[in-house]
Amino acid sequence: MDEAQLPRSRRALLLIDFINPLDFPGADDLAQPALAAAKAAAKLVRAARSQGMPVIYANDNFGGWRSDFGSMVKRLEKKSGTSASIIKLLRPRRGDLTLLKPMHSAFFGSPLDILLDKMGTRSLVLAGLATDICIQLTAADAFLRGLKVQVPPECTAAESEEKKAAALAYMRDILKCDVSPLRRLSM
Repeated sequence: MDEAQLPRSRRALLLIDFINPLDFPGADDLAQPALAAAKAAAKLVRAARSQGMPVIYANDNFGGWRSDFGSMVKRLEKKSGTSASIIKLLRPRRGDLTLLKPMHSAFFGSPLDILLDKMGTRSLVLAGLATDICIQLTAADAFLRGLKVQVPPECTAAESEEKKAAALAYMRDILKCDVSPLRRLSM
């Protein structure tokens, strides 16, 4: 998609690390909450698309410096288990934007800043994995950039409810994120 085809939108939905092999230490604890978050996020994605809000997928490259997003989706959807189930719910569609990130925050070392600037985006809705790592660090970077951030709790997952609750409290209290439930999110 060239720059002339980029959507202009003050608000965007950022899906973080849902496209995931879930093959790291702690993944067993994350798998079921991740699937529940993906089910909730699928509703959010449908609402965003119906209103013309850009949907952006930001995903770890998992150290694969020659990887690309499309290949990762194809490889994981052929597997069985939670990763494949999540992809069935949240498979990127034509018109969605994708980027690979080398670190935890979707901003660090990625073109996200430039993309949001070109689209005129000033507000983000964050959903994905894990609430206490990549979501929180992305929210912190968005806060530092003066962006408004919403994080519907049921659209995120962590390895434990305690970690998730602590991260959401931090995002609400320190990063000034709106962590209202999905049902209260105005699209």
